Formats: sequence, C-alpha cells, structure tokens
Amino acid sequence: MSVILRKRKNSDGTVSLLLDVYNNGKRNYEFLKHLKLDKGTTLIERQTNKEKLETAKKIATNRANELEANNYKIVSDTGKKADVVQWMQNYVDAYKLKDKRNMQGALNRFSSFLTDLRLTGLTFSELSENLIIDFRNYLNNTSIGEGGASYFARFKKMVRRAYKEGLMFKNPCEDVKTIRHDARKKDVLTLKEIQLISQTNCQSTEVKNAFLFSCMTGLRWCDVKALQWKNFNAADGKIKVVQGKTQKEIWQNLNSTALTILQRQKKGGQTIFNLPSAYGANKTLKALVKRAGIDKKITWHNSRHSFGTNLILNDVGVLTASKMLVHSTLAHTQR
Repeated sequence: MSVILRKRKNSDGTVSLLLDVYNNGKRNYEFLKHLKLDKGTTLIERQTNKEKLETAKKIATNRANELEANNYKIVSDTGKKADVVQWMQNYVDAYKLKDKRNMQGALNRFSSFLTDLRLTGLTFSELSENLIIDFRNYLNNTSIGEGGASYFARFKKMVRRAYKEGLMFKNPCEDVKTIRHDARKKDVLTLKEIQLISQTNCQSTEVKNAFLFSCMTGLRWCDVKALQWKNFNAADGKIKVVQGKTQKEIWQNLNSTALTILQRQKKGGQTIFNLPSAYGANKTLKALVKRAGIDKKITWHNSRHSFGTNLILNDVGVLTASKMLVHSTLAHTQR
C-alpha cells in the first residue's frame, strides 16, 4: 500500500498535483484539482505554490493513514470526526440500486430522530449501540406495519458500510436486532375486481395496462416500468426481467391475459409501457379503482399481493407460488 504525491506539467505552464494510490493490487490516480500550481513567475505565485504543495503533502499523508486504518481495522481520525448524517447522505447520493428512495427515507427518519434528541453534528465515535437501540424503538413507534423494520435494515446497511471503510472500530449495529411487528393486512383484488378494472375507463391507458400486467405476473412497479421489447420472446410467451430489488435476471412466463395486454401495446419505443413517476401512476390508479366502484386501498404493490393471493385461492401450491413470485424464502410467501 502506498500513496505518492506526483506532479504533471500542463501545456499552459501550470502543474497539476495528483495522488498515485496503490492499494490491494490496484492503482488509482486522484487529482487534487483545487491545488493546481501556477507558473511561478512572480514572488506571490511562488509563495502560493509552496503553500499548495505543503497542503498536498498533508493530504497524501492523511490518505495513506486512511488506507492503512481500513486495511488493519484501525479507526482513522477522519472516522472519529466525520459527521454521520453527512456521510450517510453522500452514501445515499452515490447509491445505485433501486431502493435508493427507501435508503433516503431511512436517513430522513434518522435525522428526525437526532433532531428530536437535539443531537447535532453526531460523529461516528459517538454512534453507540444504545443510541441505535433508541433509534430502532423510535422507528417501531412511528412506523406502520413492517415500515420500521424496513428502514432499520437499510440504516444498518449504511452503518455496516461505514464500519467496513474503517470509520469505526466496531459495528455498533452488530448485536442490535429489529423488533418486527406483524405485517399490516394489505388489500388484494379478486379476479372479478381485476376484470372490473379492465372494463373501466382510465385517464391513462398505459398506467391501466401496466397495472393489469402486474396483476397477471406479480412483477413489481420498478420491474414493469423497465420492461423492454427486446427482452420479449413472443414465440415462447416469456419476457426477461432484471429485478430492480435483487438485480436477479429471470425469464417470466406469461399467461394468455398478460400476452393479450402486450399485444395491445404500441411498439414504437424501447420500453413496453410509457409510465410516469411512481407517485403519478399511483394517483391515476387510485382514481381508476374508485371509478370502478372498488372500496379498497390499492397501490401498485397491491397488484403483486393480488397475484400471489389469487394463485393460492386457485389451488396453486405455496412452493409454486413462491417460485412464481421469486421470493427469497418460502416464509415470505406463506405470510
């Protein structure tokens, strides 16, 4: 492991400073763009360049200390002083998975929790197991159904990442378990109600068709929104889906109703369904359900629950239903 400060002369006579970082068999270059050296033609420029060079040397030393702390599980000074909320916000901003909105929700709730306690500028050295237990209880008292458990799992994911990056000597979440409430009963649509929705006028045909397709396949909102024509095999009645939640690639078998829905869709673009935001789609769906005369609280995710429930009600075994829903455990399907 090494961090070497290097200079690179530019065509305009200035000099760029960069860190040559070699760690775990990989080499990376980190440019210090804010510390570019001037030509040095005047006394002031030469003095400024000297100060910039000293700053760059300190940065190189700190960078080496951080890497060594991470390699040997030593808590660096950066970790001791780092603001937990700010670090987590940077983590969420760079997060690429489909549950990014839920990650932000977990962080928002942690920020609210700290505000209630009048704790500002919390550092990782102050992030204790007792504080995390209090946050867990806060989530359970302010959330409905499994919401608290979901947010706490994502919060623990962020803390675990900070620990792996050497910002803490010990993961304070390691021994803290989530108290799980019984899942709130979710409304489901019967096959007759789904048929009724299909016969009801809707302000967006795309939203209506996509929702019915979810009811017939059990696919999540993020999966249906991303479906592309190139992944549709009409001959075999299958479509390839890269699950947004698990990033797992599956081939979904389509029943006759699902195939009929696809046949109604125009093939002008890459995606099968031209859909608005999740909020906009659920708003349209709420109006559609009300117009159909169905007195149930239905969001897009209820289509997935409806699909699974209707399978069981029509004598499909739990194991088969679990495979069709691509659940990670049979217990999830049984619940």
